Amino acid sequence: MPKPTLDPGAKYSRVMLKISGEALMGDQGFGLHPPTVERVAREIKAVHDLGVEICMVIGGGNIFRGLQGSAQGMERTTADYMGMLATVMNALAMQAALESLGVYTRVISAIPMDQVCEPYIRRRAVRHLEKKRVCIFAAGTGNPYFTTDTAAALRASEMACQAIFMGKNVDGIYDSDPKKNAAAKRFDSITYDEVLRDNLKVMDASAIALCRDNKMPLVVFALNEPGGFKGIMAGKGTYTLVHD
Repeated sequence: MPKPTLDPGAKYSRVMLKISGEALMGDQGFGLHPPTVERVAREIKAVHDLGVEICMVIGGGNIFRGLQGSAQGMERTTADYMGMLATVMNALAMQAALESLGVYTRVISAIPMDQVCEPYIRRRAVRHLEKKRVCIFAAGTGNPYFTTDTAAALRASEMACQAIFMGKNVDGIYDSDPKKNAAAKRFDSITYDEVLRDNLKVMDASAIALCRDNKMPLVVFALNEPGGFKGIMAGKGTYTLVHD
């Protein structure tokens, strides 16, 4: 299969896409919803077809969330490892959906499990990207007490991505919850320091600080808008840019 060359209209050549596990469960209250996984895969394929090199980090909250397990009395380290395994399940589901569309992928886990995915080796992962394979980074950072937001910021920096795209269920960052407050104000752009100062719930604080320190732009957009990911890649659409 020929490797697509970068479309001249594409704003970035290598990006990290971070989505939550909940984004894959559709209208269900738990687990994976295959039609939703396929829809997200089509959005990714549309950008991949532009020749953009894509990394992904998917959360595991649709299956198990370490913090919730800890809050219910489970030992925190064990709960976090269970959450990491949930992200591997989501990564494998996304891999299956993308490859059914003809997009070559690699699932790369921070916890070695050779029968189902590759171990994380930075130089090998970079080579996969250069070959236009979508790299799905699973199992977080491999360490408890760190979220998949932090994993996305870390891997984006290691892979020399030009931006992190944060797929949400709203079209950017607001000063309050737009579902509860009709007068909520959306920001077209905002600095990392403002996000931290105002405690805006975009990413956890350690991930935001890591992005800021590495001057990594963060684009927050609505993942459920058809064609939105591809449109923003061309500088169109509605989103919030978080910058240094």
